[in-house]
Amino acid sequence: MIHLTETAASAMRDAITSAGVQGLRLGVQAGGCAGMKYRMGLVRAAQPDDIVVEQHGVMLFVEPADEPRLKGMTVDFVTDAGGAGFTFDNPNAQRCGCGKSFC
Repeated sequence: MIHLTETAASAMRDAITSAGVQGLRLGVQAGGCAGMKYRMGLVRAAQPDDIVVEQHGVMLFVEPADEPRLKGMTVDFVTDAGGAGFTFDNPNAQRCGCGKSFC
């Protein structure tokens, strides 16, 4: 379903360990110039209906309604001159002009 690079997993593990939580929720929400944007947040535990994905020692929690939009996506963590952050390569989405949202 969702693929994490080792670099992304390492950054996620650091955040999860520092916060003392179980994992990270990954999903989509309305917003951005193209209509949808990604959301990520640390969570203490899965919700009863969550889809749980474990890769490289990281627990990801996905709401069932978001799963079709995230299926096949690769999450990476990059550091460059502009800073550091997560990137999303989603074969199900068309990117907008700003590169931060999708439809």
